[in-house]
Amino acid sequence: MTFFDEFQKHDHRRVLDRIMGMKAQDVERALQAERPGIEDFQALISPAAEDYLEPMAARSHRITRQRFGNNIQMYVPLYISNECTNGCVYCGFNANNPVHRKTLTMEEIEQDALALHRQEFRHVLVLTGEAPNAVRNEELAAAIRKIRPLFSSISIEVYPMDVAGYREMVAAGVDGLTIYQETYDPDLYKELHLFGKKRDFLWRLGTPERGGEAGIRRIGIGALLGLGNFYVETFFTGLHALYLAHRHWRSLVSVSFPRIRPAEGGFAPLYQVTDKQMVQGICAMRLLLPDCGLTLSTRESARFRDNLIPLGVTQMSAGSSTAPGGYSHKDEGTGQFNIDDDRSPEEISRVIRSKGYEAVWKDWDAAFLEDTAS
Repeated sequence: MTFFDEFQKHDHRRVLDRIMGMKAQDVERALQAERPGIEDFQALISPAAEDYLEPMAARSHRITRQRFGNNIQMYVPLYISNECTNGCVYCGFNANNPVHRKTLTMEEIEQDALALHRQEFRHVLVLTGEAPNAVRNEELAAAIRKIRPLFSSISIEVYPMDVAGYREMVAAGVDGLTIYQETYDPDLYKELHLFGKKRDFLWRLGTPERGGEAGIRRIGIGALLGLGNFYVETFFTGLHALYLAHRHWRSLVSVSFPRIRPAEGGFAPLYQVTDKQMVQGICAMRLLLPDCGLTLSTRESARFRDNLIPLGVTQMSAGSSTAPGGYSHKDEGTGQFNIDDDRSPEEISRVIRSKGYEAVWKDWDAAFLEDTAS
């Protein structure tokens, strides 16, 4: 059985109708459940739950402190290429966009990595556009090996691979995989991905499972909020995370909440996702998955991120650049999207401490993988 088998059991139209039909008593029942299930989750993300945000936030805060303490893990994205062969209408890396393309050399990758290391970052997320011929598996593995001494944890957010490809990444030192489904609506997915390998909905849907099968320790998923209906996308994201947490229990599953930001190409969100809905989605996800990492990136504003720190978030990026070479060679390449929170890592760390939390720069060491890494 794969997640696709589970996915097929849920008709999108019926999912939306059920969520929109939830009543106050459904929300109250979900809040009283010792361990809310997927049906309770539908109540918690429904419009009826908007009047219950305060008790949801209080319970989310309590669970998060029990499971994660007062820690907020810090990470930073490292873009090594913006070349892409796909036609995703919402993405600045779209192959049709007339932007400056760049793939960093090994020396440039090391320079950017050193710049991040000097800022105290020990967890890094390596990203590319989806152009396997621009950054082949062996080149990506070589880059990981090059920067591995600088970081205790290296995750990747690149083109989907097969199991063998991910095993190659694990051997090089990768311990985390982030892959967004973008939208869980197959018809909308086809409309938004005009050409390229990424047009294959099922190949992308099965990517987190291939990563889990390859032994990747952290698996991060999410939907790009603003593409599809908020309620449906949040439901399927929760369903997907729940499946992965049960099926690939050796891996730590995390959920990100990326909201569409302005990018090259001028794509506008098809659905507006409000701050209130974002808070509701984060709190509901915490109640469904108490041990799940919840990630908030610099796509969101400083004020919004600050306010969400106590409500269930466990991982935050800081000082981000979405352009290749953005840390050591400013303005080298075009970024994937505009960021909103442009504060320095030090500034964000101070805010985290002011709220009674600790900014954690390292909670894992690659030495734990020495038995499998080469």
